[in-house]
Amino acid sequence: MFTGIIEAVGKIANIERRADDIRLTVNSGKLDLSDVKLGDSIATNGVCLTVVKQLPNGYVADVSAETVALTNFNRYQVGQAVNLEKALTATTRLGGHMVSGHVDGVATVERRELRGKAIEFWLAAPAELARYIAHKGSITIDGVSLTVNEVDGHCFRLTIVPHTADETTLVTLQAGQKVNIEVDLIARYLERLLTANKQEQQPQSNVTMELLARSGFLK
Repeated sequence: MFTGIIEAVGKIANIERRADDIRLTVNSGKLDLSDVKLGDSIATNGVCLTVVKQLPNGYVADVSAETVALTNFNRYQVGQAVNLEKALTATTRLGGHMVSGHVDGVATVERRELRGKAIEFWLAAPAELARYIAHKGSITIDGVSLTVNEVDGHCFRLTIVPHTADETTLVTLQAGQKVNIEVDLIARYLERLLTANKQEQQPQSNVTMELLARSGFLK
């Protein structure tokens, strides 16, 4: 699990394409790797990746075919800047929201506008994900925990304050670019709870009033 509070911006140092999978080498920049070991998770532009090899200034991770299909990784090139966050610990401050690192899909930047010192973005989400995006709800964009300030159909507006712009890759986003999105985890569980088939939860009994009468239990 992660918080969506970015710890460093790294760069993709190498991309090795192997059939449908990808092996990434990431230069981790200022990210402190002293407590990272093989098998640990690092969110890389919002995608939970497992460290399979440690390097003096970074790590190597594999990206599965399913992850490639659901994310923006198939568009990345060597030199691509990526937001990085290590998995949270029991003592981590939960400054953002609960982020799984399991990206749901890709959204498109529709518009970018300056509002004072902040940057406002309008993004278009895939239709099948739009129902999970709520006004003042949480969403993760390329690994960054953000608050949704407005919703209009399948489009939504975000405000990027100067600190977030300075510490993440979001400052470089322009209209037409694609980003990884993860919707609020709680929204997904709520939908499942509210729409689960009641017949699956409560199997119908074959005992009827007619059966009881025939069996002598009713007079």
